[in-house]
Amino acid sequence: MITVTNVSLRYGKRLLFEEVNLKFTKGNCYGIIGANGAGKSTFLKILSGEIEPTTGVIDITPGERMAVLKQNHNEFDMHTVIHTVMMGHKKLWNIIQEKDALYAKPDFSEEDGLRVGELEAEFAEMNGWNAESDAAELLSNLGVKEDVHYTPMEQISGKEKVRVLIAQALFGNPDILLMDEPTNDLDIDTISWLENFLAEYENTVIVVSHDRHFLDAVCTHVADIDYGKISIFTGNYSFWYQSSQLMLQLMAQKNKKVEDKRRELQEFISRFSANASKAKQATSRKKALEKLNLEELRPSSRKYPGIFFTPERDLGDQVLQVINLSKELDGKSLFKQVSFTAEKGDKIAVVSRYPLAKTYFFEAIAGERQPDSGEYKWGVTVTHNYLPTDNSTFFTGDMNLIDWLRQYSKEKDESYIRGFLGRMLFSGEESLKSCKVLSGGEKVRCMISRAMLLGGNALIMDEPTNHLDLESIEALNTGLADFKGFVIFTSHDHQFMQTIANRIIEITPNGVIDRLMSYDEYITDPKVRELQEQMYPKVALV
Repeated sequence: MITVTNVSLRYGKRLLFEEVNLKFTKGNCYGIIGANGAGKSTFLKILSGEIEPTTGVIDITPGERMAVLKQNHNEFDMHTVIHTVMMGHKKLWNIIQEKDALYAKPDFSEEDGLRVGELEAEFAEMNGWNAESDAAELLSNLGVKEDVHYTPMEQISGKEKVRVLIAQALFGNPDILLMDEPTNDLDIDTISWLENFLAEYENTVIVVSHDRHFLDAVCTHVADIDYGKISIFTGNYSFWYQSSQLMLQLMAQKNKKVEDKRRELQEFISRFSANASKAKQATSRKKALEKLNLEELRPSSRKYPGIFFTPERDLGDQVLQVINLSKELDGKSLFKQVSFTAEKGDKIAVVSRYPLAKTYFFEAIAGERQPDSGEYKWGVTVTHNYLPTDNSTFFTGDMNLIDWLRQYSKEKDESYIRGFLGRMLFSGEESLKSCKVLSGGEKVRCMISRAMLLGGNALIMDEPTNHLDLESIEALNTGLADFKGFVIFTSHDHQFMQTIANRIIEITPNGVIDRLMSYDEYITDPKVRELQEQMYPKVALV
């Protein structure tokens, strides 16, 4: 258990947290949420001891071991993959090192023998004889193949390093597990394995993530950073979000149908209680929800951008025809003979095991990159807008945000532009910021603003959720779900893909898989799995 007592953190005049008092208990998974800059990662560093709070203390139950998912991917470059994982259990690793050093001594003494005996007893008690095989099993479950287990870390890819560091954090069944954005750079199969692992984990897990599906799958509680405080709520992210929205409505209508809203919230709590997703957690979660007092819930102070895509003209029946489109990279196929016809009403999620394949494909149909062969034809009624994953070329000048956005607006009046920026959470002095100093999330919000102003009826979006906070992802999700035009997109956000797409197209080095179904149906379809095995080479390309 971790107990947080009167913890505050100040940076100069800025107060990040004030008198935080919390308990994180065994058997629960806590999702840390909050707006960008609220201090989610900073709070994890306070819990781990990496940052000292201005006031207050962190107490950990004596004898309990904490593991932290490392963020420095190059920290273990001089070690092999398997040893990097085993180093996650510091005490066990130190015993192994000391034991091996003593055995290697040319002048092994009686005193050394006594010490080795002590170490061997500790080693056996900690199940040390199975340490290497346990580490190998973790690596395999996380998609790290056996042929690299004894390879130095510096020789493996960045994405493989992420998996190794997750295995390191999980190794040895730590009592307390801290994880900051663990799903970054993981494929859908690895995320699914991690979700199942953490959902069944019997110790304490505290995680920061922007992946809503992941938070829903693993969390029993949400720790919300808001108003300079941290409040813990029972339930997963969706429960917290919907409860917060209902409470906002309740407050906004204090004198109008208050009791109806209160009843609606109570019914929602009851439904959630009856449908807890994980069997092991269902009983305890249900009991906690039965005790939940409506007064414990309060609306969030966080603001959501207003994202609404309004096409200037309706689409005709013919939207997009792609005919035998192919592209190679360094002599190897990214995608080959991609052919499909998109029609009115389609919202297509594009998937591939190769991220560059998706980007090159989007650039091709947007007219930004020439394919090696094949062609594409947009319908005569179509006006398409492209939101690339790399938007750096749009922000090379030194214009303020008003002038930057004015380029894409038919209405040039400053008050109109300011109002639009305010809706996208750039209010007051923020609208005069130079576009060169924007954060990644701010740039994406600007690109979404541009797409809204251009009024296209077809949107091409390559990883639009990258760099966005949960509030902006929720708003964009709703905006695209409500959009009456055509969308072709990709995202690492599972819920985003599931709630928007009605058709999935997978582009491979040997053709396409095209299915009129939801994303969840697609990733669990055994026939799709068979086709994937046929269409991808055994050795990864990128």
